[in-house]
Amino acid sequence: TEDEIILFEREMKEFWTKLKSIYGTEQINQTLALRDSCKESIKVLSEKWSKKLKEGDLMIDKIQEYSNEILQQSQRISENQEHLTEIKSNLNQEEEQKKDLTDSIQELKEELMKKKEIISSKNKATKERMERLCKSKVLFEERLGLEIRRIHNEQLQFIFRHIDHKDPDKPYVFTLSINEQGDYEVTSCTPPLDCIAELQLKVRETNNFSAFVANIRKAFTALSYK
Repeated sequence: TEDEIILFEREMKEFWTKLKSIYGTEQINQTLALRDSCKESIKVLSEKWSKKLKEGDLMIDKIQEYSNEILQQSQRISENQEHLTEIKSNLNQEEEQKKDLTDSIQELKEELMKKKEIISSKNKATKERMERLCKSKVLFEERLGLEIRRIHNEQLQFIFRHIDHKDPDKPYVFTLSINEQGDYEVTSCTPPLDCIAELQLKVRETNNFSAFVANIRKAFTALSYK
């Protein structure tokens, strides 16, 4: 109540009057000055530590930010390392494939060279055989009434005449070549002979070409009398 407040104020005045009479005004002022100094020191310290705490909070935030950034960089480094490992693996595979391809190309080159050598050898043998056949031309013409012509694709055409007594100029013709295996092969025969396959097989076995030509002429002669 208002009376109680008045009474409290009166007691406080009396208390300060007694305190002044006991300690004196100077000591009280020193105590108050010390109290104010302590308050000011506490205030300064509070502000200082408050600032330090704020700086500490900022430092913690910065450290956390740096930690997150370092973690992200570590993840990127790990991803890049995995990608680099994958690239190295792909490069190794490509290098192996390149080596395999190089080896295959080298094998093909060697095989091609061998085939060329074989073909060259066969071509040489074929030319030599054809030359021998051509050298026999005069002999065949004189003894068998035979004309031999070199035609396309390194083939020889054998033309017999004086077989048909009714028509001495009538031609009897067969064409001969040498196949890839180096064997004699009759490519055409006019008029056709049923025994041509048998005669062709026989000359391949005996390599007696003169007998082969003579047997064909005999077959043509026998056909002319039918």
